[in-house]
Amino acid sequence: MTLENQIPFNEAMFTLATGWMTFWLYWMAFAITVTPLILVFSKATRIDAVIVFLTNIAMLVGMSWIYDEVGYVRLMGIVHVILWTPLFIYLVRRAKNGEMPLLCRLAMWMFAATLAVSLVFDYTDTARYLLGERASMI
Repeated sequence: MTLENQIPFNEAMFTLATGWMTFWLYWMAFAITVTPLILVFSKATRIDAVIVFLTNIAMLVGMSWIYDEVGYVRLMGIVHVILWTPLFIYLVRRAKNGEMPLLCRLAMWMFAATLAVSLVFDYTDTARYLLGERASMI
């Protein structure tokens, strides 16, 4: 257990967040919460809602676990890479080909776009960690 883990994970995230990063964290929290709530109200997308919800629960558990084990390091992005890459592909395919109400399609596209931006950072952070940049980000 590192010194920074004495700070709760959500506080550690916001320690780094300034300006646009604070906005981005709030946007992601909004998208993670609202997307399954929108999808659950249509019979055509209820399974999608469960998939999004469970993937995001697994992501939160995984990131908290990595934080507890090694602290706030770039390796935390690997959880998004592992869980959100397949979710991104799934949502894009569903939004393009699935029969669903327009609001559900828009929610899927909005969340897929959010995931895409996050994954750019996450692949970069994971690569930087694997290449030796292992210092705490706090």
